Amino acid sequence: MALRQLITPNLTSFPILPFSLSHSKTRPPSSLLTRTFSISSMTTSQKKVLVPIANGTEPMEAVIQIDILRRSGAQVTVASVEEEERNKLCVVDALWGLKLVADSFISDCVNTKFDLISLPGGMPGSTSLRDCVVLENMVRKQAEEGRLYAAICAAPAVALGAWGLLKGFKATCFPSFMELLASEAVAVESRVQEDGQTVTSRGAGTAIEYALVLVEKLYGKEKADEVTGPLVMRLKHGDDYTVTEFNPVKWTFNDTPQRKVKLVADMFLEEAAKLPDDLIVLPGGLPGAQTFSNSENLGKKATAFPALCDKLSDRSEADKRVVVDANLITSRGPGTSIEFSLAIVEKFFGHDKAYELAKAMVFISP
Repeated sequence: MALRQLITPNLTSFPILPFSLSHSKTRPPSSLLTRTFSISSMTTSQKKVLVPIANGTEPMEAVIQIDILRRSGAQVTVASVEEEERNKLCVVDALWGLKLVADSFISDCVNTKFDLISLPGGMPGSTSLRDCVVLENMVRKQAEEGRLYAAICAAPAVALGAWGLLKGFKATCFPSFMELLASEAVAVESRVQEDGQTVTSRGAGTAIEYALVLVEKLYGKEKADEVTGPLVMRLKHGDDYTVTEFNPVKWTFNDTPQRKVKLVADMFLEEAAKLPDDLIVLPGGLPGAQTFSNSENLGKKATAFPALCDKLSDRSEADKRVVVDANLITSRGPGTSIEFSLAIVEKFFGHDKAYELAKAMVFISP
């Protein structure tokens, strides 16, 4: 697995996100990216991918690409560049209070030939990737041998650009790093930019689009089609997000929400139902979703993953991406997860705050 489960008495400190394999045949929209050259491979053999991570890595950009690349069948190795922690487990302190568990350290990967090396962004994570001599040498060799290398968010400018590996290439990055990128590459404002053996992208809000392009570069159009469908992607990337709301109510909370993710439950749902919580969030995936559906404590007008909409008691809004009914918010799948989260932020803090976050992630056009 790309992120392996950490067995420790302090398990709640290490959120591990699940990955699954899904298949469909829906083509991502042609507006998803700008192409200047394609070297997509149509072979179906398993590809090897390296995703290096560091303290300060943006977790969405790392985990989303790991998830989607694994859905395509790629063998993804997550490697920590924090070699000073070698006497410990491969755990890095990502942004927003999340901890990611790597498969290995970067020095353990030197003798492996990867079909793709993809750098997540985030600061100071991108700087740590740039300063890792072992990783730099690996990516330089990747470029010299004509194999794929890619980066998202700050990493195209901070790492690939600093190494001189974007000279003459069209590339994009997080908006606030565009000036730095322009000194190292032909800077463009595409959400995802391909040029030769490189792929670059803008931020957390473009991470799914970025990962799907990587799948197509590795396996070709048909495989990218298979992976795209179950994600329930937006038709027009970069546009404002929409939320369908019924029975509007004002949401309130008692304390400032904390950025915590727990793997082990604190209590059973029956106990939690008696508490005055500000918010209850139900993650997707089977068989967990089926267990939730059998609970008498849950219900209301809602939407769901397309294949499970027949389980809804009221299917009138099942085709909506995000549905709010009074104090309940529901959404459809991985491709709607950011909109789902923004809807929650909007109910607690207002539209302006949610809109500000959406622009900061480059989920909508800044």
